[in-house]
Amino acid sequence: MLKFKRRMQDSSHGPKTYVAPGTRIIGTIQGKGSYVFCGTIEGDCDISGPLTLAEGGRWKGTIKATDIVVAGTVEGDVIGEQRVEITGTARVTGSLAGHSIAVAEGAIIEGDIKVKSGVAPVTFQEKRGTEVQAQVPTKILAHS
Repeated sequence: MLKFKRRMQDSSHGPKTYVAPGTRIIGTIQGKGSYVFCGTIEGDCDISGPLTLAEGGRWKGTIKATDIVVAGTVEGDVIGEQRVEITGTARVTGSLAGHSIAVAEGAIIEGDIKVKSGVAPVTFQEKRGTEVQAQVPTKILAHS
């Protein structure tokens, strides 16, 4: 079983290539390195490295990369060579495939999920950006 100490979105992979909100790309995208897409993309991609589709980003076509984080909207398949993370703000109309797949509460997926490792998809509750307060018990009971 694959076990990761940090979620992909929290990890660092060096310098990133950013595509800003308001940018529209039509065509095939190929490359190496870390990519963050915040705009609108129409076409397929094959990236050797991590790819993030930010919240508000839109993608129409197939996304293929080493590791993928989706926080925006995808109309097409998402194929991760290793890991795929779908955040609570994501909407995917198409299939997901990867060795490890994590889907946050609130995400919408209209398609199949294919985990290549044979392990069931992981679900999680998004806690970044929200304050989680520790609950302190008001009374401690001791048993003798």
